[in-house]
Amino acid sequence: MPQPAGNEQRKRVNVRRPDVMKVVTEEVEAHYRSSIVEKIRTHGGELTLGNTTIRLAQQFGFCYGVERAIDLAYAARKVFPEQRIFLIGEIIHNPEVNRQLSDMGIVSLPWKQLSEDYDALTPEDVVIVPAFGAPTHFMDKLAERGCYVVDTTCGDVMKVWRRVRTYAKEGMTSIIHGKAGHEETQATASRALGDDGTGHYVMVLTLDDTDFLCRYLREGGDRAAFFERFGSALSPGFDPDRHLVRVGVANQTTMLKSETEEIQRRVKKAVQDRDGSDENFVVFDTICGATQERQDALFEMLKKPMDLMLVVGGYNSSNTTHLVEIAEQELPTFFIRNASCLKDLEEVVHFDLHQKSEISSAYPASVLGDGPLTVGITAGASCPNNLIEDTILKVFSLRGIDEAAVRTA
Repeated sequence: MPQPAGNEQRKRVNVRRPDVMKVVTEEVEAHYRSSIVEKIRTHGGELTLGNTTIRLAQQFGFCYGVERAIDLAYAARKVFPEQRIFLIGEIIHNPEVNRQLSDMGIVSLPWKQLSEDYDALTPEDVVIVPAFGAPTHFMDKLAERGCYVVDTTCGDVMKVWRRVRTYAKEGMTSIIHGKAGHEETQATASRALGDDGTGHYVMVLTLDDTDFLCRYLREGGDRAAFFERFGSALSPGFDPDRHLVRVGVANQTTMLKSETEEIQRRVKKAVQDRDGSDENFVVFDTICGATQERQDALFEMLKKPMDLMLVVGGYNSSNTTHLVEIAEQELPTFFIRNASCLKDLEEVVHFDLHQKSEISSAYPASVLGDGPLTVGITAGASCPNNLIEDTILKVFSLRGIDEAAVRTA
């Protein structure tokens, strides 16, 4: 067991030892890689057998930040084989990956608020911070308890943190485009308070939220209506008449790029209309590069004709949800957790973004029958390739093509 020299050493531990990472790489590949996906990618992203074609997006699945988080979580168990290991919430938004960590004896802690579970941590315990990061008061609690910390926070997320901290230091309020209940947005909001806790933020999710905010920026208005609209999406002590004078826009890294850009444009215009210039407005592009790549790849993919789109991933994955939103504008699209959702040629179980629940649906008429069929498949940055492979095999199986034929194609 590593021996820290003091509490500061104990707080953060580097588990990326060469001997450990060699074993971890082999284990992660065994769990999540797919020879079928790799083969299709090397053949232009398409595989046709009989009259059935599978088309993969050019970019999908695990990004670097997700791979790093998983590697570090696996490595933590190797470095600390006998100790209790905990994880704040989920490492990423994918049930399969989180199940693997649970099977390794890594216990999930509540992430929405500090609980007595955190008070029970000891200096010998290990706590993994997920890829989304964690709010500052969670990190303060871990330091107070003196436990080992393995921090897997994504670098792109930390870039946003640096940006909102700068806003706070310069007396600017952060307008955060994100889901108020999402782990990453909560973590970012805590940094928007600044190092001295005097900063402020308001979270906006939709363009309607943005337009409401912009009206207040231009004209002021009904304070009670403002607080009713944004509620818990505001920093403590927020005063819209004082804290909207100078603003900077930031975002949850996995939001829809085009929507974030539109929010930036509308807020900038509102400040210009109010002040006659944009000197009280600042923005930096903080959308994750992998999120952009996956969205751009899907837009490119949708230029080709397809009968059906399957988007694979965890239902609580923000970046995956936005892929569904893009695809469903163009063709029948089903958001599935894994291949088991494809019941048969008559029924698909999927998450409906509008009903916000998992439902069962029939395929569109164009998909039924034994005529030619092209199915597009993509996945968010938290979906492993083995789940994509399972989906590919299931689609071919439903069309009467067995696994052996797919593997030898």
